[in-house]
Amino acid sequence: MLAAKRRTNPERSTTTRAALIAAAREAFVAHGYANTSTPDLVKAAGVTRGALYHHFVEKQALFHAVIESESAAVAAEIEAAPSPDSPIAALIAGGEAYLDAMAMPGRTRLLLIDAPAVLGRAEVDAIDDRNGVRTLREGLVAALAAGAIRPVPVEATAQLLGAAYDRAALALARGEDRTDWLAALRAIIEGLAPPR
Repeated sequence: MLAAKRRTNPERSTTTRAALIAAAREAFVAHGYANTSTPDLVKAAGVTRGALYHHFVEKQALFHAVIESESAAVAAEIEAAPSPDSPIAALIAGGEAYLDAMAMPGRTRLLLIDAPAVLGRAEVDAIDDRNGVRTLREGLVAALAAGAIRPVPVEATAQLLGAAYDRAALALARGEDRTDWLAALRAIIEGLAPPR
């Protein structure tokens, strides 16, 4: 019988960090940032207070890690979605994948409401720039290269489209009609096509 392989310190550290992030996500969704205490986080993750502070200097640093993780997960879901051949259709499909990703319980609150309040707009924009807005930027660059959209400033267009999709995610989280929002967003993207 083989003895169980002992985990290395880096493996234990990675496991503890992941447990803290997962437990913190649940707590922040359930109670909000302000109403989640570090003792609650330690208990939920099944670690010591020392382990928490070994990985994160404060609660806000742990919240930052949760937001980074959530934002990266959204980008991964967008990138994993089937991409049509048409660059315009690919932009539309990417936007729909974003809305699907944001439908995960608590994600809209974390990324669009709590994160700006806790981390500040500039930091949230920097996180988004590495993830969701990056995917939009890449889609716009591909569409420009294919001649599928008129020449537009890529960065400004990516920011504006990102804001439109964020607004739609907030509306859908409130229970508004997805069909209406998708139709409006589709019309905006199709409006980028050059005149025929």
